[in-house]
Amino acid sequence: MAPRCQVRVQQGDFDPGAEIEALRTPATGAIVSFVGVARDFSAAAAVDRIRLEHYPGMTERCLQDIAQQALARWELQHVGIVHRVGELLAGERIVLVVTAAVHRDAAFDGCRFVIDYLKTEAPFWKHESGAGGARWVEAKESDQRARARWQNAPETGSPGRFARDLEPRKA
Repeated sequence: MAPRCQVRVQQGDFDPGAEIEALRTPATGAIVSFVGVARDFSAAAAVDRIRLEHYPGMTERCLQDIAQQALARWELQHVGIVHRVGELLAGERIVLVVTAAVHRDAAFDGCRFVIDYLKTEAPFWKHESGAGGARWVEAKESDQRARARWQNAPETGSPGRFARDLEPRKA
């Protein structure tokens, strides 16, 4: 079966369990998921709500490209990304990244790669509001560092892996 990727940008909530179950196959040995949630705080102040804006069409293409990069880099069966836009209250789900593979290392590394690139490359803009006022959220240096570690990493694994874990990807 050819690797698949599914990308959606939507206003409504999503069910992580249903999303995960929809991609499972008998050959799947590992599924790794990440769910990002709107926090009720930021470095500046308490947060009641956020508004996520995006550039329709461009955003989906960018997410598709990130998913394709992960599929090319690891032996993944599936990459799924669901990202919400619009008004969200603190505590609501924002993003889901799911990777499926025969083996866990590929699923873990692929999921981490996707979220690290999504945080720095995808055209989303976040506006926080709370008792202390409203503000646009700036890019974080920590997100840039997380993404940068993949740039020099071997194609089959993340930085810090043992040599035995860095076997070439099978065709």
